[in-house]
Amino acid sequence: MELGRILNRKQPRTNQKSIVGNVRIIPRLDIKGPNLVKGIHLEGLRVLGKPEYFAKYYYENGADELIFQDVVASLYERNSLHEIISRTAREIYIPLTVGGGLRTLDDIKEVLRAGADKVSLNTAAIKNPQIIKDASRKFGSSTIVIAIEAIKQPDGEYFAFIDNGREETGIEVVKWAEQVEEFGAGEILITSVDREGTGEGFDIELIKKISSAVKIPVIAHGGAADPCNIKKAIIEGGADALAIASIFHYASMTKILSGSKSKEEGNMSFLQSGRKFGIIEHSDIKKVKTLLKENSIPCRPI
Repeated sequence: MELGRILNRKQPRTNQKSIVGNVRIIPRLDIKGPNLVKGIHLEGLRVLGKPEYFAKYYYENGADELIFQDVVASLYERNSLHEIISRTAREIYIPLTVGGGLRTLDDIKEVLRAGADKVSLNTAAIKNPQIIKDASRKFGSSTIVIAIEAIKQPDGEYFAFIDNGREETGIEVVKWAEQVEEFGAGEILITSVDREGTGEGFDIELIKKISSAVKIPVIAHGGAADPCNIKKAIIEGGADALAIASIFHYASMTKILSGSKSKEEGNMSFLQSGRKFGIIEHSDIKKVKTLLKENSIPCRPI
């Protein structure tokens, strides 16, 4: 029996975006140890607070799904989010995707048992593509999300990277996306490492390349600037879902943390300063969904 939802396959792309089903708005929570963190280009992490607080807030404010990414899993070669996922799953009733450090079928089984609905694979999939086939057969295609961390090269090509964008693989991203679809993956999470955390806007060219090459849903991540830029990623890029971090985190941080009395851990200098990352235009799920509806883009009501 497949775990998680069965995702509709898309029709071949045309020049005009054809939207199949509701577009999903998915806050992404990067986690180091017990803390939610945020960086730029997947590096320079700053502590923002407890991931459980942010997860509950986003759930209550209309998120369609959540993505939890263990950003130090590659260092320790294991995923350490089991307790966080278990606690979150008891209070939140939208799909949870978990990534980072998942290298075997047993690893996948453990996080699914902890409460995840889907898993995100990057390093393991590139080093051993057979795991995509094996995992999709064992747990169902709808459970397997392949994350692709892309960096644009001087010649205009995009190569896939692993280890939070630090290690080049020499694999061209469009060819890799086509392969993972063939191997049975249910979705692709495409991250522009160049744009991630900058607030400079989604890389529409990258998103379009991937969404035009595959029929499975494409989740765009990295660089969300504002609701209009999100709309552009859907209409022009062809994204089926958006994974968003900075513009949501910084907008909601004060509201979320004001009710918290627990002692945080880690590098707290940014959090304690009361500052926010000025380049990022703060927004929230309601603003995004309102704009999408105004432009006749289907999304789940808040």
